Amino acid sequence: MKVATFNVNGIGARLPALLAWLAEARPDLVALQEIKVADARFPRAELEAQGYHVATHGEPGRNGVALLSRMPLAGVERGLPGGSDDRQARWIEAQVGGLRVVGLYAPNGNPAPGPRFDYKIAWMERCLARARALLDLEAPVILAGDFNVCPTDRDVARPEAMAEDALCRPESRAAFRRLLAQGWTDALRARFPQDEVYTFWDYQDGAWARNWGLRIDHLLLSPAAADRMTDAGVDAAVRGGERPSDHVPVWVVLEDS
Repeated sequence: MKVATFNVNGIGARLPALLAWLAEARPDLVALQEIKVADARFPRAELEAQGYHVATHGEPGRNGVALLSRMPLAGVERGLPGGSDDRQARWIEAQVGGLRVVGLYAPNGNPAPGPRFDYKIAWMERCLARARALLDLEAPVILAGDFNVCPTDRDVARPEAMAEDALCRPESRAAFRRLLAQGWTDALRARFPQDEVYTFWDYQDGAWARNWGLRIDHLLLSPAAADRMTDAGVDAAVRGGERPSDHVPVWVVLEDS
């Protein structure tokens, strides 16, 4: 099974690029972020025509997450537990065969410090609680999405320029370390322990041409899922396509159970 995450930065603008990538890469399961449309406006028919079951948790004009699966999606849940007054569409999870998958879009948190950063850290605390509950299932689980955290300076092309950014602040990195310490495996770092690996290049300052990238899109595997991992990678060439997202797809391959 090939599982991927892809922040499309607006499904309306990126649908042709998404469809082209799906046709070429042929993932079995995809978590999308920043779809930026209400559920009723999501291009469900176009994706179903490609052979995918679709579940969405949308929000007009911003945020929004979705799951695409070649197998039926069961037990779909929308919204990160622990925030009854939180209306931002950032979390969706479902059962796909024997795998539980979470598609998430963590808050950016800028400018930091400030209210947006406070929301980011509070959201990550809720994420930690739900992640622990999912680990307690002792089953294959994947947390897939844009975590908006560069875990270390090795995940940033220009660490000095990003030192005060919410994506790299000590509080953000500490929360991510606590997540990994629960027992999750960072699929990309497991596959490329020392390599320069980026998943995002800003539209500004020629970041793509200069390779001024960040690694903020992650696939975290529970122990039962990590035992089945055979490969992982980044489809970086997608960033050089026509009207691209500023993110690229990240994927992992799991052996069938």
